[in-house]
Amino acid sequence: MKQVAKLKYLKITPRKVRLVGDLVRGLPVNEAEAQLLHERRRAAKPLLKLLRSAAQNAKTAKHLDSEKLYIESLRVDEGPMLKRYLSRARGVTTPIHKKMSHVTLVLTENPKIAKPRFTIVVPKKVKLPGGEKVKGKKKKTGTVPPATALQPKKPGFWKRIFRRKVV
Repeated sequence: MKQVAKLKYLKITPRKVRLVGDLVRGLPVNEAEAQLLHERRRAAKPLLKLLRSAAQNAKTAKHLDSEKLYIESLRVDEGPMLKRYLSRARGVTTPIHKKMSHVTLVLTENPKIAKPRFTIVVPKKVKLPGGEKVKGKKKKTGTVPPATALQPKKPGFWKRIFRRKVV
């Protein structure tokens, strides 16, 4: 059983995405996820999202064991290119090619894969106590800030010495 996931029109150059894709090709899903979590390159975040989506789809739709999944293939193809031009000296223009990528990820179940070395815990989002959100802001509750927080702070020593204007 195979699970295929595709990511199209990723606005990162295929060359840069392939560098990150080569790191995780052939790894078990658990280790590939750990590798992508610690990768600093910009392409790691969308690839991590694609990998998690493919693993969850394989688990729910095809009833595959998520601990035995591995990345069979990860292919990065070139997508469309936006062509722009930059004006230069003496009336000359330089072409700018904004490249995009299409990523295809294939997961397969392998019964010979050993147990994962570690588990990755994704923290769940929890509502904060103390009020509901209204139009992006929290409702104010009946709490009153301490009196010291309401008083304006006096400028420090260096602020008084090095002012912009002389008093």
